[in-house]
Amino acid sequence: MRIIISPAKKMNVDEDTLEYMDLPVFLKDACRIMNWMKSLNLEEAKALWGCNDKLAEQNFERFQNMDLNRRLTPAILSYEGIQYQYMAPAVFEDRMLSYVQEHLRILSGFYGVLRPMDGVTPYRLEMQAKTVIDDIHGLYDFWGNRLYREVSDDSHIIINLASKEYSKCIEPYLSSDDRFITCIFGEIIGEKIIQKGTFAKMARGEMVRFMAEENITKPEEMQKFCRLGYHFLKSASTDTEYVFIK
Repeated sequence: MRIIISPAKKMNVDEDTLEYMDLPVFLKDACRIMNWMKSLNLEEAKALWGCNDKLAEQNFERFQNMDLNRRLTPAILSYEGIQYQYMAPAVFEDRMLSYVQEHLRILSGFYGVLRPMDGVTPYRLEMQAKTVIDDIHGLYDFWGNRLYREVSDDSHIIINLASKEYSKCIEPYLSSDDRFITCIFGEIIGEKIIQKGTFAKMARGEMVRFMAEENITKPEEMQKFCRLGYHFLKSASTDTEYVFIK
């Protein structure tokens, strides 16, 4: 069973908490993307990122001085978004780190697929960015089905805790043998189940922590999740969509 999650825009360098274990599997492709990013001027990079001047200057400088083999941080500690804050991997027990290293995969526009303990450097590049690398337009086409192939394992079970932007890298390539289960974390408003971005990110992080703590190996065991006020709603769930409400 594999679990997929999104990366975060905010990243840090932490060489002290844990040592990284390996380099990303698609490092050569990340080099191709890096070299293209370095060819952009500041205004072109800012337009690609759609961010303010301060963030553009910071990330432009990062790419200009980037080294994919030095000052690396384990991916799971490098990302600082809400999902990662609620996952709190810095205080994982060894058995929990072993669990996520085996089961969890982080999707990335820049690195493709990351194992939690892969060494990474801070970058800014969303999967939906309008890149043109070696005449390939966009990162979805650049990566093609390679991310799906890397994420898949013998179980053919994928737990989707990623945003739509990133799950779109996987879904088009699913086969009839695959079981792809998307988790929805929402509230009942009127007659609809509404998922709110920030709360969903918090719950996704808590779900990863829960699965690591409980050593979840079967999707059905996830239905016991009851954190942040959420509980499993069987009546709204299906074999391919698990709904949790609060």
